[in-house]
Amino acid sequence: MNSATRQACSVWLKNRVFSNYSVDSTANRRPDQAIIADSDREALRTHILRLLATSPSRSINLQIASTLKNIVAHDFPDRWPTFLQEIKVLLTSSNIRDVHAGCVAVLEGVRAFRFRPRNPMIPQIVQELFPVLVNIATQMLQTPPTAAAEIPTMLHLILKTYKTSIVVDLSIHQQSQDSLVPWGKLFFAVVNLQIPPEAVPNDEDERENSEWWRAKKWAYGTLGRLFHKFGNPSQLPSAMQEQYSSFAQHFVTHFAPEILRTYLNQVELFVTNQTWLSKKCQYQIFQFFTECIKPKSTWVLLKPSVERLVSSFVFPQLSFNETKQALWEGDPVEYIRIAVDEYESFATPVSAATTFLFSLASNRTKSTFMPILGFINTVLRSNSAPSQRFGALNMTAALAPWMMRHPDVKGNVEAFVLQFVTPEFTSPEPYLKAIACEVVGTVTKSGLVWSNEEHLNANFRAVAAALDDPELPVRVNAALAITELVTVHESDLLKLIDETDLDILNRSMEVMVDAFQTELLPVAAQLTQRLCDSYLRLAKETLTQEETDAEQINLDSINDVDDDKTFTAMGVAKTISTIITSIENSVEILAQVQEVVIPIILFTLENKLLDLFDNMYELVDSLTFRLRSIAPNMWPIFEQTYKLFKSDAIDFLDEMLPSLDNFVSYGGEVIKGRPDYKHMLVDIYTTSISSDQLGENDRVNGSKLAESILLNLRGSVDDLRFNVTVQSLQVFISTALSQLDKAQTASLRLANLEVLINAVLYNPSAALRIMESSGKARTFFDRWFAAINGDDLLPRVHDKKLSILALCSLLELAPTAVPQSLQSGWPGILGGMLTIFKDLPKAIAARKVLEESLEDSDDDELVEEKILNLNEEEEDVWDEDSAYLELLANEGARLREKQEKVADGEYESGSEDEEIEEELGYISPLDSVDPYVSFKQALTTFQMQNGSSYQAATTVLTVEQQTLLMEVMRMAELSSTAPAQA
Repeated sequence: MNSATRQACSVWLKNRVFSNYSVDSTANRRPDQAIIADSDREALRTHILRLLATSPSRSINLQIASTLKNIVAHDFPDRWPTFLQEIKVLLTSSNIRDVHAGCVAVLEGVRAFRFRPRNPMIPQIVQELFPVLVNIATQMLQTPPTAAAEIPTMLHLILKTYKTSIVVDLSIHQQSQDSLVPWGKLFFAVVNLQIPPEAVPNDEDERENSEWWRAKKWAYGTLGRLFHKFGNPSQLPSAMQEQYSSFAQHFVTHFAPEILRTYLNQVELFVTNQTWLSKKCQYQIFQFFTECIKPKSTWVLLKPSVERLVSSFVFPQLSFNETKQALWEGDPVEYIRIAVDEYESFATPVSAATTFLFSLASNRTKSTFMPILGFINTVLRSNSAPSQRFGALNMTAALAPWMMRHPDVKGNVEAFVLQFVTPEFTSPEPYLKAIACEVVGTVTKSGLVWSNEEHLNANFRAVAAALDDPELPVRVNAALAITELVTVHESDLLKLIDETDLDILNRSMEVMVDAFQTELLPVAAQLTQRLCDSYLRLAKETLTQEETDAEQINLDSINDVDDDKTFTAMGVAKTISTIITSIENSVEILAQVQEVVIPIILFTLENKLLDLFDNMYELVDSLTFRLRSIAPNMWPIFEQTYKLFKSDAIDFLDEMLPSLDNFVSYGGEVIKGRPDYKHMLVDIYTTSISSDQLGENDRVNGSKLAESILLNLRGSVDDLRFNVTVQSLQVFISTALSQLDKAQTASLRLANLEVLINAVLYNPSAALRIMESSGKARTFFDRWFAAINGDDLLPRVHDKKLSILALCSLLELAPTAVPQSLQSGWPGILGGMLTIFKDLPKAIAARKVLEESLEDSDDDELVEEKILNLNEEEEDVWDEDSAYLELLANEGARLREKQEKVADGEYESGSEDEEIEEELGYISPLDSVDPYVSFKQALTTFQMQNGSSYQAATTVLTVEQQTLLMEVMRMAELSSTAPAQA
């Protein structure tokens, strides 16, 4: 059988097992494929390890390994109890192919369970097989390195297996000396291993990916992971203290110093050209050095070497070298991505070196910051080579936010710029012009105030001139700097966006648009059209790429799709949104912009570009909300939204809801005349509640849509039949009643309850009749009044007003319309309303405070603060990153505890409900209704047409309630007379 056929068979087997191995995988199963039979699964378990050992090629081996992982995930240990013993037989074999297969099998076994916290499978695998693995690896290292691939490949697999096993937890066995010591020795041996040139390729890129250097990368990465996650007591989150504090103390005392000494030695060998280090290894070293800055115990060991590290290890990374030059000339767009966008190169030694500088500046400012700046000045004053001046200015750009906050430095920044940066705008080296633009932009962004206009103008003119530079990276950096200098260059920016597809440039456009709102008005439609053209081009290219990938894709080889165009399209859409916000007070121009934007929204929805849906629905929401109307051309978007919700985008209800609410709120007259539109809205609600694909948050959103329908389409819900026999009002009520006992969260319990309350407000007699016929009217009222009398169970102003007005509608009912089962409790309605009125002023005051605080926060410019540590140097440092990791760990512990309680049946719904906050952006038809006036009118009607119940209701009131009733009536009187007085 030829290799292509074997390869195809292995891919088919992997995909078949992935989709059809068990009932659990039915979500991935094609309708025409049945679950793999028990006998076939038994055959797979019997033969797959032998298949792995006899695999004729690496590509087939990868497919079989993936198949094995899926089988192990389903069958170990219950249906495959001999799995570990079978692997141990392979590992102890004298046949190297069997040993290799055993190494692969252990890795896949660990990978099958690596993300499951506190899962007993990984500790079992570790205890049974890891002692064998470490012995194999240690013995292999006794053989001098050669070009043969067998030993480094297995070494790489073994080290990768260990690191994979500690993604979430470190098992008790791994914390013990019996495990830590032999594995630690192995890691150090691999790190210190000198690989002769003849054992690896001459080409650096090939050498980087060789098995020997991949093994080294995993050794470095594992030591770093052990320290960062488990072995650093000063940074260990409180949720992990009980489990790892003893290990952390031991590790930081006995292992961390040795790791640091070893890494410092490797760096010294590297910077003196005595050895070579791969980029991935350099990255891991920088990461470890950065982790050593905050703990006192490692900082005292690292501190003496900092200046040497900065000058000989950090500085070369940030200088202009042959690699950067080749990229600049061969692919300038890629150069820009790596140099400017931090998210494009986060796992490189350059980014890690920069992070190391950041951490020194923030956490050990007193002892390191001024020496680093002194080094920068020395380079710039000593007539250094252009590539080194680039490095010094690159370091300046990175440290600019800290420089502008340092009390002894910020006053000298302008002079520094004039002396060392401004002259570089005339440099013959284009990369120096680019870094000069970056420095000017960063110091300006960080708060530099120029002492005189001449200095500002000189740098402004230099940056503006750089916009016409023939070199693309210079132009991009100039555009970013211009953004900070706040001037108008929209056309240049649009041209650069189209030329590069760089998302970072979209922020420049947003700043320009926001800064020049008045000047923008006359050209808003034209500018939006250009942006829409750019968006459409990017969206079409993204669509073409997705179609190409769909033709080529298979589960064994998922290509990394170039997402840059998608991200850039998102940025363009965000800029369009900024334009819409800036012209919201000009309705005529906004309407013109809407007509320009609608085609790109429809194109995105019709072609199912799911990654861009969030941006498109933000545009729909913004346009319809600001115009307070629905244009005729907007209704196809509504229709398309319904189709998408019922097919590919059912899980996008959260993004769709604001737009759907606007369609209902501002397009009510159109919807009232379109039964098909009303049917769509009701169907979205019922689907959101009943679909197994959706969760509680989606049900909350569906309930909010139902509330909007009932509030805005008064008189047009109960005249619509959802099907031949059922009215829509009945659908809303029966659907919500079915959820009374199912809702798990406070948000859904309240949202679902308020669908029923809205139904009462919409048509009280019909709502009561439907509830009574279902036998759940009393249940509903019990839940409603439990919420009224509970502790902050109707927390928002809207919740309280809705209940008051719905209860008002009940008071106005004729006695004959009240179901028999509710008549005895009818007088209690008045007491419930007074309970709500008692808390209403407090809720209104709290909402006002929240609105004012939001206005204050909007006025403050959101600038990321760079913290300086000018205090005691020799103590542990706990910073924002440490606090964030603490937060994540505590949240993880909380979720694990909840999961364990659910599994044990101990978790009670609502035991830790989230707080329901005011929704300041929510606009309701009830906002204009005065609850006090409505109450007075309802109480008068109640007294006139149901005197006996009125008498009973007022008689049982306490003195406090009677006083409150008089106060409510007084407020109603004031509200009634206020318009007449005005």
